[in-house]
Amino acid sequence: MNPTGGCTCGAIRYELTAEPLIVHACHCRDCQRITGSAFVLNLWLEKKQVVAKGHAPKSLTLAGGSGKDHIVHICGRCGTYVWSDYRMVPGECWFVRAGTLDDPSAIVPDVHIFTRTKLPWVRLPERARAFASVYELRDVWPAAKLARLRANV
Repeated sequence: MNPTGGCTCGAIRYELTAEPLIVHACHCRDCQRITGSAFVLNLWLEKKQVVAKGHAPKSLTLAGGSGKDHIVHICGRCGTYVWSDYRMVPGECWFVRAGTLDDPSAIVPDVHIFTRTKLPWVRLPERARAFASVYELRDVWPAAKLARLRANV
C-alpha cells in the first residue's frame, strides 16, 4: 500500500507512488519560521510520484535558505503546507512534508541539513549524516537514486 496524506481539513489529499529519493531533516531558519518548530522533515520525490487529489493547493513564492526562491504549496482553506518545489534541484521534484502523511511514524531522516542553524538543544542521533548547509548529491546518494533523479530531468 502506498503512503497517503493530506492537509489538516482534508481538502487536499495525496498518494506517494514511490519511496522518497531521500528524506531531509532541514534545520535552516526558513524551515524553522515556516513550521514554528526546530526543523522540518521533507521527503524528496519526483513530482509525478505524488498523486494529488481534491482541491488544488495555493502556491506562494518564498525566498529559500539557499538564496534561491522556492514555491510552497499550501491548502487555501486550512493553510497546511503540504509540499514545496525548490528551484535549485534538477527536474520536477516536490518535497513533501512528512507531518502531512497519515502515518509519519516510519519516516526517519537520511540526512540533516543546515545544521549550522540547528537549535542548540536539538541532539542529532549518533552517526547521523549531517551537513552545515547543503551537500553534493554524488557524495551522499546511492547510484540507483542518482539514476532515478537523472531520468526525471
